[in-house]
Amino acid sequence: MAKHGKKYQEAAKLINSEATYEPAEAVELVKKAATAKFDETIEAAVRLGVDPRKQDQAVRGVVVLPHGTGKTQRVLVFAKGEKAKEAEAAGADFVGDQDMINKIQQGWFDFDVCVATPDMMSEVGKLGRLLGGKGLMPNPKAGTVTFDVSKAVQEIKAGKIEYRLDKAGQIHAPIGKVSFNAEQLNENLKSLIDALNRAKPASAKGVYLKSIAISSTMGPSARVNTTVFR
Repeated sequence: MAKHGKKYQEAAKLINSEATYEPAEAVELVKKAATAKFDETIEAAVRLGVDPRKQDQAVRGVVVLPHGTGKTQRVLVFAKGEKAKEAEAAGADFVGDQDMINKIQQGWFDFDVCVATPDMMSEVGKLGRLLGGKGLMPNPKAGTVTFDVSKAVQEIKAGKIEYRLDKAGQIHAPIGKVSFNAEQLNENLKSLIDALNRAKPASAKGVYLKSIAISSTMGPSARVNTTVFR
């Protein structure tokens, strides 16, 4: 097991690893326990009562966090003509078609999110191995394959994130930065959990929200009382 440094060990004393906290208290403790010199990301880890091996229980979706993530997302849009102009007007960082595809094939990945119009997907699909491996492939379920590129870009810039169940049956998602105030982090956490509740598969049985924990990039985690979200 990896050994933690003195700073982490001191921070860990602030949080009882056996205890479960109300959301507001958990947020305050995680903020206090964040000691890094940079503005750490605060992430939620949510364990769901679903079977990740079953296709009909693969929880996936998007949510616009009311206060964003604290990170400015660099958006690439694959589009032509008027749709390309719309994307530029909406604030996309990079817009193009075959020129951008060629760039990526040559190893360029200076972007965080990809959006594509449906008519571009036959060409963008050729990047499946490159983009898919990095979780960057445009997807209709995530709202990143659309003709409404203006709305897609604006939502991403406003704090829209994608969540996806991993093989262990967990969702990991950012809910902001340590520099956010407690109210902003609480509201972002609530928005994420509300979205997960709405995405509950019809075939899921038993307790759906198994556990919730939040932590900063370099800090210890605090377990959150799940009953307030059920």
